[in-house]
Amino acid sequence: MKIVVPQFVLDLMQTRACALLDACDLVVIDNDGQISGDLHGVEVVMLPWSLSDTTVKAVLHPSSLRWVHTVTAGIDHVLAALHPDRDVLITNAAGVFDVPIAETVLAYILLFAKRMPELLAQQRERKWRLLRLQELAGTTVGILGMGGIGTEVARRCKAFGMRVLAMRRHAEKGSPLVDEMMGTTRLTELLAASDYVVIALPATSETRGLLGSRELAAMRPTGVLINVARGAIVDQEALTRALSAGSIGGAALDVFVEEPLSEASPLWDLPNVIITPHNSWSTPHLKSREMDLFVDNLERYVTGAPLLNVVDPSEEY
Repeated sequence: MKIVVPQFVLDLMQTRACALLDACDLVVIDNDGQISGDLHGVEVVMLPWSLSDTTVKAVLHPSSLRWVHTVTAGIDHVLAALHPDRDVLITNAAGVFDVPIAETVLAYILLFAKRMPELLAQQRERKWRLLRLQELAGTTVGILGMGGIGTEVARRCKAFGMRVLAMRRHAEKGSPLVDEMMGTTRLTELLAASDYVVIALPATSETRGLLGSRELAAMRPTGVLINVARGAIVDQEALTRALSAGSIGGAALDVFVEEPLSEASPLWDLPNVIITPHNSWSTPHLKSREMDLFVDNLERYVTGAPLLNVVDPSEEY
């Protein structure tokens, strides 16, 4: 079987995944996005992140392709490259990133509540000045999207004694971790009620541009927006204006419309913004978790059993 794999899992592929097969012919995509090997006859692709559109299309082009597994939770890049009539299974890495991203979200919330950026700035300036800090207990977090990441964020917020609101397409699917589940028509209500708003939604045709000027205006003046999903879900220019004017309290942004974020972006200079380089997923367990999922699915694929994390293209996630 011919399989395309990213370089970062090559050693584990050779020792674990290939042991399931009579023959394992690997085509490697290196860390610079270069393909080493012939794509003709490729049946399975384990698709890495940060590839150019041209490379993604080339990797997914072979007519022999039967299954694409993306090492990311988002699949928008796969759907953009595959013709909708192609009979190709798509699976994603949902679950792999839930814990590290949820922990990063709590770090963002604590940084704002305990005013850590200001305290660290004072330390660098050798200033001793007391600041009024906040407790998380009794504050409200509003979570947009209750997949694995949203669920883990809710779990940690509840542990801090926070009130948890959440929005999902199917609000009838409740959760013991959520005090009130809301449908998508109640977005502005959730925004107005939340001290912290966490975006944990997939990028789909419905969610792109979901938060614009009107929605940001619904947030509390002290509210903090946290985006660990996709930059395109928020109107970045409207967000920059709201942050500059102080009409919302702040933002922690791990994702942007264009990445890397341009050095010319005014977001860099705003004191009420925390910027991280799409890094909230980082964990020392990433490689092993990615391989555990892929090897489990490869065994299922070989034996004809149902695969895990199968994506419905019509749902876009």
